[in-house]
Amino acid sequence: MSSNFAPALKKILRDASCTFVRMGKGDHEIWSSPHSGKHFPVDSSIKSRHTANGVLKLAGLPKSF
Repeated sequence: MSSNFAPALKKILRDASCTFVRMGKGDHEIWSSPHSGKHFPVDSSIKSRHTANGVLKLAGLPKSF
């Protein structure tokens, strides 16, 4: 079973007022969070819930996966 957590993760980020900044290297996107004040990468294909929760942590948001 291969799940892709990226679409759900991006929806959570948008709902939390995080914004897409630009494309990064490869298939990564750079996002910005008003909660952490940081820019962080989001892969277009996230197979692990641990990785998805790690991105939320960088954004200053609680775990959701």
